[in-house]
Amino acid sequence: MAGTGVLPSVVGIVGAGQMGIGIAQVVASRGLQVLLNDTSAAAIERGMGFLKKGLEKAVKKGGLSSDDAAGTLARINTSVGSLDALRAAEFVIEAVKEDEAVKKEVLKQLDNATRHDTILASNTSSISITRLASATSRPHRVVGMHFMHPAPLVGMHFMHPAPLVPLVEMAKGMHTSQQTFETSKALAEHLGKSVSVSLDRPGFLVYRLLMPLINEAFFLLSENVGSAEDIDRSMRLGTNMQAGPLRLADQIGLDTCLSIMRTLHSQFADSKYRPCPLLVQYVDGGLLGVKNGRGVFQYDAVLGDAMHAHQAHINMSHHISASSPYLRAQHH
Repeated sequence: MAGTGVLPSVVGIVGAGQMGIGIAQVVASRGLQVLLNDTSAAAIERGMGFLKKGLEKAVKKGGLSSDDAAGTLARINTSVGSLDALRAAEFVIEAVKEDEAVKKEVLKQLDNATRHDTILASNTSSISITRLASATSRPHRVVGMHFMHPAPLVGMHFMHPAPLVPLVEMAKGMHTSQQTFETSKALAEHLGKSVSVSLDRPGFLVYRLLMPLINEAFFLLSENVGSAEDIDRSMRLGTNMQAGPLRLADQIGLDTCLSIMRTLHSQFADSKYRPCPLLVQYVDGGLLGVKNGRGVFQYDAVLGDAMHAHQAHINMSHHISASSPYLRAQHH
């Protein structure tokens, strides 16, 4: 990939969770070959299953042609285990869990498995790109690339979920070269994304603003200031948010939200970033959000749609709402 802003033709993605699958869909839908790797065959099967169902749904709704859906799937090749399968990739995006030690280990392995000129991007939403890049022998080829929830080491953070949200947040590490940054930016733009650029600071731009909001929503909930529904309704209708902070937290993953808040708290040493104990309790209790069907709200396991209102706090004053037609039908 000599030159500035030259697009890769083969993109590797490590991690077949909701972000990794979303990023794979975005990349493949734009005509690029994808090499998708995960340590778990079950994760690959589950992720590809969700992707196929999502594409089928888009075709039925008329938002995507059957040929385009088939082409997207055909351009994704999967592998399990060894990252040597990504040797052909010119650009690799890691989308594993938001844990610095885990990400560093993946990048260290990628450093050994890929060609010396391959760019390594991290989809981290909060961790220092400079520190992550230190795990490799090529810190100048590492970038932060955060795909937002709707999805290299320049910090490249794709938002939830990657196929839907039109933003990629990018961050340079201390040693990231301008060529690495320009190539990464060109890829993001080829994927149809707008790019915002952040300094290499904890949480970057979006999550440094968003996560304290979500954390405060949990404080409101824990103090019984308002119900989950009213907190979200107030922010949706009062500030024009597409989703309220609690529903958005469920979509991102409550474990991810907690990890980011802990990163902000530890890096800034400021009590305003102290994670809400209720958020900690949810994660300790295994209520992680859409990814496992139960968070602040309960979700359909296949579609990720909210089935009914507030999903209970265990042994607290809140209770599970069974008022929706769906649940009433299930009770009869």
